[in-house]
Amino acid sequence: MRRAAIVVTAVVLPVVVVLIVLAKVLGGGADPSGSPAELSGAATPPQRADLPVLAVDVPPVTPAADAACPALMKVLPLDLVDEASRRVDSDSPFAYAWGDPPVVLVCGVDRPAGWVVGESAIQINGVQWYVDTDDPDTTVWTAVDRSVYVEVRVPSTIDSGPVTALTTHIAEALPYQEPRPGP
Repeated sequence: MRRAAIVVTAVVLPVVVVLIVLAKVLGGGADPSGSPAELSGAATPPQRADLPVLAVDVPPVTPAADAACPALMKVLPLDLVDEASRRVDSDSPFAYAWGDPPVVLVCGVDRPAGWVVGESAIQINGVQWYVDTDDPDTTVWTAVDRSVYVEVRVPSTIDSGPVTALTTHIAEALPYQEPRPGP
């Protein structure tokens, strides 16, 4: 008799445990308030920062910018190095900004003054940059090896992290082109 009780317990107990687990999973253990469960670690989609619209000076849009820059604008991230994008006001659709103080990207800018082909360029992730540090408040990075020049203005208090993060997007959207002398 005792042996039969052990066998019944060994069979019945696991079945009861499985039924309790199933009841919890299938709704028996739902929140009595009827509210959906909160998931920890669930990411909210990035959104634009609630910052004032930023006025951005841009050069006139050229046919080369019209041809190349839309591809870059499509792949720019909404968040850049933990800074949300912000709205801009410019005469070109090829300007974008993140954070406060802002990091500003403009696609289709003029050739940077002071840049000499083959000299004064830094390569990051396959993109060549001319770096202008003349302004004590802003470092101006210009990608010089694409079909159009792409400028990224970074406050001098911020390191090259935003530029490094943008190189993959620039390389993806704008194919490499041998840097060229002249305007």
